[in-house]
Formats: sequence, structure tokens, C-alpha cells
Amino acid sequence: MPDPDVTVVIPCFNHGRFLAEAISSALGQEGERPRVIVVDDGSTDQGTLAALEALPEGVELIRQANAGPAAARNAGMGQTTSPYLLPLDADDRLPPGTLAALKEALERDPRAGYAYGTMRHFGDWSGEVVFPPFDPFRLLYRGIVGWIGLVRRRTWEEVGGYDEELGGMEDWNLTLAALERGWHGHRLDRVVLEYRKHDWSGVERDRARHRELFKRMRARHPDLYARERELAKQTDLTPIGRTFYRTWWRYRPLPAKLERWLYGKLLFRGG
Repeated sequence: MPDPDVTVVIPCFNHGRFLAEAISSALGQEGERPRVIVVDDGSTDQGTLAALEALPEGVELIRQANAGPAAARNAGMGQTTSPYLLPLDADDRLPPGTLAALKEALERDPRAGYAYGTMRHFGDWSGEVVFPPFDPFRLLYRGIVGWIGLVRRRTWEEVGGYDEELGGMEDWNLTLAALERGWHGHRLDRVVLEYRKHDWSGVERDRARHRELFKRMRARHPDLYARERELAKQTDLTPIGRTFYRTWWRYRPLPAKLERWLYGKLLFRGG
């Protein structure tokens, strides 16, 4: 049988206690049932191994030695021919209607390589993260997309998939690679991801290495960063605003732990 229009790929490394929620949120979407592939990224805890052995009927399992989320996503996406791909972490959830809304956005906007929207925190934090409208200049210095959402297969193939050697911020890097090839992102004004906030997560680990990872991304996209003046014409930021934005988000002057504490106290409940 041909693949459905959407394949959901769920990397899992020792998150078996949350896995059933992630899978259920994908299978419970309205419309055509997506193909769901779980990629076991070398899990070691017994609870996760048991959860992987008890996957719902029709959910596929790929096993690999631990190689990180980028490699796990690529492994799952390489197993399907669906025109649309959605990466979902094993501890997160899709709100009802998400796949249909994201797919409709891509079908109406043929130059959009991916569709994304608002994230809602739950767990240790609660609250919503609203990203700005797609802006190529802002994207140079900040991952304004957050979770990349539904990705067009053609875009994923053109950029060569997720960068497995970067070691963090793979979503941001993929959006930069897509921009280089003429793709933009399509933002929806709705919650499209329920993001489970742990006491300390991969986001904070990446944040602590922000300057290192940013240097790596610049080195991967020199021609794109050379177009900064051209892209600046597409933003609504003033010259002073561009200078502040560039400086703040390039260097992230606050220590990662302090920045996290401020977000948890000022912007979100909990933390």
C-alpha cells in the first residue's frame, strides 16, 4: 500500500513513560491516519524497552545504536515516501487538528518548506510560546521557528536531512539550510505542539553551548550570512532594532541558568 500523506517520526531515548501519549496524540488526529514510526535511539532503561515492545498495532519500530535525535529523525524519515514529515519527540504531544491544519497550510503555500505555530508548555512549566512571523533576518540569529512542525519531504531531501554532526539546534540549522534553497516557513496562529517541559532539558543544554553551536552554523552557511544586508530589507526591525537583535541573540549575554530562571518566573508558570 502507498504511504499516507503524513508520516510522524518519534525518536525515543529512555522516554518510554511518555511514549504512549505521543503516539496516541498522533494516531488520534482527524482525517487520514498518519504512518507512525518510532525510532529507538539506543534506549537502556527497562521501562522504555518494555514500552517499545508494547507499541500499538500498526506503529513501526526502528532500532539503532544511540546517535542522537538528528540521526534518529533521519532514520525514520528515510523509511517513508510520504510527501509530508513530522518529527515528534517521545515526551511531547500533538493537539487535536494539528496535522490537518499544518498540511492545509503547506498545500496552500507551495514555497513553504515547513509549517509551524505556537507551542504550549506543560509539565514543570505552563504557558504558550508565540513565535514571530517568519522573518529571514531574524532567523539568522535566533531559531524563531522553535519546533519545525510539518516538513515537506522535498525540502528535507534538498537540505540533506538533519545535520547529524552539529550536536544541537538541529531544527534551527535545518531552517537555515531551507532558506538557502529558497524555502520559507509558514506560521500558523494556533497551538500545534504541546511541549513537555522538564526540570532541565535538551533546550537548556543547547543554550549553554549557544555560542559554540552558532559558530558551527555560521560555518555551515557562509553564503547565507553574507546576504545579511539583503535579508535586512525584508524585516520590520529598524536599524537600531537590527543592531540590538543581532548583538543580543548572537551572544546571549545572560548565563543559561539565569535566562532559564527568568523565563520560568516571568513568562511561564512554574519553573
